[in-house]
Amino acid sequence: MKHIIRTFMYSGLTIFLTLSLIRFPDEALKAGIRGLNMWWEIVFPSLLPFFITAELLLAFGVVKFIGVLFEPIMRPLFNIPGVGSFGWMMGMVSGYPTGAKITARLREEKQLSKIEAERLVSFTNNSSPLFIFGAISAGFFHDMKLGALLAFCHYTSNALVGICMRFYGRKESKQQQRMRSREKDSFSIIRAFKEMHHARMKENKPFGEILGDSVINSIKTLVMIGGFIILFSVLIKLMFLVGFSPAIAVIGEQILDIFGLPVDLALPFFSGLFEITIGANMISQTTTDSLLQKAILISFILGFNGLSIHAQVASILAKTDIRFAPYFFARILHGVLAVILTIILFKPLYLDRHTIEMNEIPVSQDAVSDNIWLTIFHYLNDIGPFLTIFSLTLAAIILYKRSK
Repeated sequence: MKHIIRTFMYSGLTIFLTLSLIRFPDEALKAGIRGLNMWWEIVFPSLLPFFITAELLLAFGVVKFIGVLFEPIMRPLFNIPGVGSFGWMMGMVSGYPTGAKITARLREEKQLSKIEAERLVSFTNNSSPLFIFGAISAGFFHDMKLGALLAFCHYTSNALVGICMRFYGRKESKQQQRMRSREKDSFSIIRAFKEMHHARMKENKPFGEILGDSVINSIKTLVMIGGFIILFSVLIKLMFLVGFSPAIAVIGEQILDIFGLPVDLALPFFSGLFEITIGANMISQTTTDSLLQKAILISFILGFNGLSIHAQVASILAKTDIRFAPYFFARILHGVLAVILTIILFKPLYLDRHTIEMNEIPVSQDAVSDNIWLTIFHYLNDIGPFLTIFSLTLAAIILYKRSK
């Protein structure tokens, strides 16, 4: 019976999407172009170097080396092997869904157990500093000090999520626990180099083939991510046009009213639960009595990730035995913890850094133009399309030569 209900539900959603596209073709096209531009200019060129680097570091055994060195840190804090530190650091620097991709690769190589992979993926999908400082703080709010508050609350609460998730799935076999204690006792620099060499020899491929595989695998993942970005951009627009979003926003108004937040933020907040960029932009354009109210909602949707990111992560994890439910629970926990930290730290990290005259005046564009993340953001807008075209062309050439 459950499968029959799912069949009708999936079919109904597909029919609804098809009819909506027929009814609003112009608006759907504009929304699709907006999503494509976001992927074309920012997402693809910013994530591609990290994806390729991650693939190369895995192939050459560097991740094994890092894993041995960071075992004494990652095991007590997060109850995962030291190799998880690589996914944590890469996810923090490059943003989602890098953490999910690296976790899936580590699971495929059996460097993580199923439970350990579910713990790791729950706290390695952060928003990148480029997005927080470049897109949200400078691009939407024109206030870099707000970016410092959002970034600190975002990354700190994510680490707290990792600590909380260390207790997930504690019932494991005694044999695995004995293996862990033996590995920990044998920790040394020499062992780290041996593990790295063994992992590199295990690949047994020439450098050119490893590099080609890294490029192809990374571009395939990024094309999939681009598809989800475009799909959700169109879906959000269609839900608004058919009146679904405003209807749901009515429920959101009641929830926001309970927490003392302006009801005008209900629709932007609902949009942010689907796609972070669109929601954050709408929140920044809404007039409120205090910036704290906006910061609270921004922190939550950054921690929750948005259903667009959830779909990307689910697609990546579907190729493994890693379950999606722990990740979804961790995203809600992340959002709640980020909100609590934002409320506590808003005064010391934001208000106290402003003079009385500047409390309600956003920082001008000139004042933030020298920020490194904003510089990178504008740089990607300029060269992003060219890098995207070059990378796709390179991938096509590699696939053509391999097919022959």
